[in-house]
Amino acid sequence: MEQLLKKVLSQLSIASGEWVGIRFHREQTQYREVRDSHPEENRTVDSAGVMIEWLADGQFGYAATPVVTEKSLMETALLAKTQAQSAAGRALFKFDTRCRPPSQGRYSSSVRTPLAGLSEADKFSLLLALCRRMKTSDCVTTTSAGLQHVLSDTVYVSSNGAHFEQNLSLVTVSMEASGQKNGVVQKRSNHGLSAYSYQGGAEFLFVDVLNAQADKVAAQLHELLDAPECPSLTTSLVLSPDQMMLQIHESIGHPLELDRILGDERNYAGSSFVKLEDFGHLRYGSELLNVTFDPTVRHEFASYAFDDSGAPARREFLIEKGILRRGLGSLESQIRSGVAGVANQRASSWNRPPIDRMANINVEAGQTSFNEMIAGIEHGVYMESNRSWSIDDYRNKFQFGCEYARLIENGKLGQVVRNPNYRGVTSGFWKQLVAVGDAASMGVFGTPYCGKGEPNQSIRVGHASPVCAFAGVEVFGGAV
Repeated sequence: MEQLLKKVLSQLSIASGEWVGIRFHREQTQYREVRDSHPEENRTVDSAGVMIEWLADGQFGYAATPVVTEKSLMETALLAKTQAQSAAGRALFKFDTRCRPPSQGRYSSSVRTPLAGLSEADKFSLLLALCRRMKTSDCVTTTSAGLQHVLSDTVYVSSNGAHFEQNLSLVTVSMEASGQKNGVVQKRSNHGLSAYSYQGGAEFLFVDVLNAQADKVAAQLHELLDAPECPSLTTSLVLSPDQMMLQIHESIGHPLELDRILGDERNYAGSSFVKLEDFGHLRYGSELLNVTFDPTVRHEFASYAFDDSGAPARREFLIEKGILRRGLGSLESQIRSGVAGVANQRASSWNRPPIDRMANINVEAGQTSFNEMIAGIEHGVYMESNRSWSIDDYRNKFQFGCEYARLIENGKLGQVVRNPNYRGVTSGFWKQLVAVGDAASMGVFGTPYCGKGEPNQSIRVGHASPVCAFAGVEVFGGAV
């Protein structure tokens, strides 16, 4: 593939001041799912093609093709050039090759045990066993377990000397049980929708770990069926890492995307309460809040060496001691805005241009153990695993629901309660952060389904966080 892309590149007539980039992308996704101990889905999607970008007269033009031949790529390149020249007459901003660095290198997911060694029978046997394990009584009405495995390969070359390859192996395991008892209906999952998502291989299908998760799902579902409704009060709130994942994603990740702040996403995915002049000055949270963009963490779901513009991926502080430092903006958005950004220009497929996206957004560990955190709270609520979310198009006012909660009374975890929810305003919520868990309380999770862009792009992100405690949060019950 590399030879073909370079051959096409060498045959293009590229004028002074112009630039061409060619990105081949292939992705094979396996979906395996079992419901109520019966196979429900056995599907494989294989998609491959090439996206060509042409910079002419300060504008980028894009064209893509699934026909990966020399003739097709030459035709596609000329179409991209025509698109760029057409856009130049309507330009709001002129770009140059600073947006496309000549990076070279290779990245592969760290895989200890390839999934290719597992037969289809092995995969379905595992999922069937998890379903049977969660079916612990007649009160458990529905069980499901799923496995998603993605192999993603990218080859990129450009006219200014860029050449890199990236090969990813991504694994998601989901399981869920629903139940009904005396008119009460509840569900419990392993950390929320598809949150058990990692880069790697069959090592994330370790039977003892997944069995323990299935046992916990079933046991906690029964607790919820017998539990009272979560009370409504303003109190201390402790969030587990799997709920912090959603909190980070919606109220830090999306608001800091520079293309939103610049207005590019306003009519679809929304804008942000953050302004360009806030960077370097805005107190986003308490001094305990430290947030990094880090696509270099092995096994976290959105790790890589280069974004799809060729920018090298580096760990950067987005928020440091509560102060907003840096945006989630690509080289294009950085040049337009004058705000420091990160290597996050990413495309979901060969037929999509790259845009500003999240990758791994992590809250750094603090000094407080989980037991110390709970012991320091007289009255509060501890919540796990996202169930529902709602946030305005400025990513400011939000309301989130969780699957499982326990009351905190006199420094101890107490009664289980069902249908726990909380609400807040981003610009104030993170200032209420009063304790950050230590490294032992860290959890690493991800999601395959972060949507944005027109046409839509669903992309993978990762989030790591310790347990965190917030003061004075409005908590309430009720299914939402």
